[in-house]
Amino acid sequence: MIMTMRWFGRGFDSVTLQQIRQVGYVQGVIATLYDSTPGDVWDSGKIRAMKAEVEAHGLCLAGIESVNIHDDIKTAAPGRDRCIENYIETLRRLGEQGIDMVCYNFMPVFDWTRSDLAKPRADGSTVLSYDQEMIDSIDPDDLLGSMEGKANGFVLPGWEPERMAKVRQLFALYRDVDEAKLFDNLVYFLKAIMPVCGKYGIKMAIHPDDPAWPVFGLPRIIVDLPHLQRMLAAVDDPHNGVTLCTGSLGSNPANDIPAIIRALKGRIHFAHIRNVKHHAPGKFDEAAHLSSDGSLDMLAIIKALHEVGFTGPARPDHGRAIWDETAMPGYGLYDRALGAAYLSGLWEAVTRG
Repeated sequence: MIMTMRWFGRGFDSVTLQQIRQVGYVQGVIATLYDSTPGDVWDSGKIRAMKAEVEAHGLCLAGIESVNIHDDIKTAAPGRDRCIENYIETLRRLGEQGIDMVCYNFMPVFDWTRSDLAKPRADGSTVLSYDQEMIDSIDPDDLLGSMEGKANGFVLPGWEPERMAKVRQLFALYRDVDEAKLFDNLVYFLKAIMPVCGKYGIKMAIHPDDPAWPVFGLPRIIVDLPHLQRMLAAVDDPHNGVTLCTGSLGSNPANDIPAIIRALKGRIHFAHIRNVKHHAPGKFDEAAHLSSDGSLDMLAIIKALHEVGFTGPARPDHGRAIWDETAMPGYGLYDRALGAAYLSGLWEAVTRG
């Protein structure tokens, strides 16, 4: 397992590469061109500069999260094939730089959803939280405003203002897209990009839907083991794989994360490892990585990843906001560094028996 942290790039992230390098347990970063627009081709010079900047700090660029999927691809709109051609060209340019893992998602409209970005905890920290009753009371048009109020001035991934300003148009675009159509559109996309992935050895790692059920009536297709296995079987290529996100899958207590890991042996290309605390159906808070702080058994998860021979990049996922740090919600330095240390300790204990 290669321990990494997500980095949004200079000018977009409160955390610097120098700070990440000093965490000690972290070998690389998962980065992106945060100012890129879905559907456009990534600039080769910017890709090279990003990689060079990371490597100049003694880290490896372990993958990209995300090369976002244009809505025309997800909805099979007339511009789909043009957007796929651009995506293939971006993958080619990444592959030419030796970048061989891309995390992405296929969620309609919202990449992820929370009802609160800074829910206070008894210890004084704050966490991302989800309450279905609160979500049901919010007009989707108003959701961005409620999110921005606790975003600490940062642009949230998947919640770019220029895109969220068109929420009504996006909902209209998905009006006739049910689960079956969305799945077919995912398969169409994956079959189109597999040749370039094979040429450059690029592993595509789909991120589970977050949370793992329909939100605002929008379909969700990557929510549990049967859905994941169906996707892998539909495009049975080793480059078509999964981002094993314990928090997203763990939002549904019915998902047995260690069992899912064992069932997906060989097709897990990336791991997001974080904890969640369940309170009631459709109601959970994110937690510290420590098992006892949430509802997931982190040791069992690490053991399962070791058992299946996982060697890819992993990262501590969303952290608490602690020690008065001001950062993008979920992506501060301090709690993610604690998470990296904890997960690295579990991994060392498991690998040494």
